[in-house]
Amino acid sequence: MRTLIRENIMYPEAALKNKVEGSVKIKYDIDYKGKVFKTKVIKSLGHGCDEEAERLVKLFEFKVERTRKMKVIFHKNIQINFKLPKEKKLIKKPVTPKQNISLQYQVSSVKKSEPKKPDNRTYSYTINF
Repeated sequence: MRTLIRENIMYPEAALKNKVEGSVKIKYDIDYKGKVFKTKVIKSLGHGCDEEAERLVKLFEFKVERTRKMKVIFHKNIQINFKLPKEKKLIKKPVTPKQNISLQYQVSSVKKSEPKKPDNRTYSYTINF
């Protein structure tokens, strides 16, 4: 039941605007087929939370085994908590101006086998970021 409530709860806009938190206590009846057919708010919170709690309770379905072919009605209570969602704080990175970064290096080749004739090939590279 907790998973069903957590996945389907929609915080009412009036409660969000007024920053209302708390719990709603509801009494509900289950028919012999396992469906909720009657709800009543015992402890109210207001601002649309009562209606949302009743909507959630009406989503419940139970597996009821009939004994001796009797049609029995079950009475249950539940407390649904409303807690304001946490606001995600966005961490903004400081904006830095674009900088032109360049990297330069030179490659020279030297042949060690013939020390009398040096190879004068030199390569130069520039990489811009």
